[in-house]
Amino acid sequence: MSNAPLMPMATAVWLVENTSLTFKQIANFCKLHEVEIQGIADGEVAKGIVGYNPIIAGQLTKEEINLSSNDTERPLNLIENEIEIKNNDKKQKKYIPLSKRQDKPESALWLIKNHSNLKDSQIAKLVGMTKISVTSLRNKSYWNYNNLSVKDPVAMGLFSQKDLLDAIEKAKRRMIREKKEKEKSQLNK
Repeated sequence: MSNAPLMPMATAVWLVENTSLTFKQIANFCKLHEVEIQGIADGEVAKGIVGYNPIIAGQLTKEEINLSSNDTERPLNLIENEIEIKNNDKKQKKYIPLSKRQDKPESALWLIKNHSNLKDSQIAKLVGMTKISVTSLRNKSYWNYNNLSVKDPVAMGLFSQKDLLDAIEKAKRRMIREKKEKEKSQLNK
């Protein structure tokens, strides 16, 4: 048993006004009673309801209506549009207020000093800076380096503790992988 069309009463009004389908076919399609369809045809039911075209709505085709009009025993079949809903797990960039944006270099400096195994690209992604800026902080060539004080970015709310732990874990996995590759290359020499 298929679902009813969108706005069944308005769809029934349109079908009564624009097709030669039987009341039973329209009633079965719209999940209404035949007496209601008779009332629509007589103008007693659905007064003031504007007909809703199921062809434009993509719920029926002209061919479907014609086939059922020619065979009074044939039911109308609703076109079921399968809508694929994708869950986009890609994170949205978090808005950082203007008052905290000046803290980004200081937060990056904190990460460089406390988690030196993080790559510049990881720090840049966490803090929301460019990789070039993080590299210049690491090299102490950042334009305002001497005026910066080290600040914990998690405490300041630039990102969560979980984000930091995930980045640290990723860096550990990378270091283990690089160590294995280095040992493997030395064995092959």
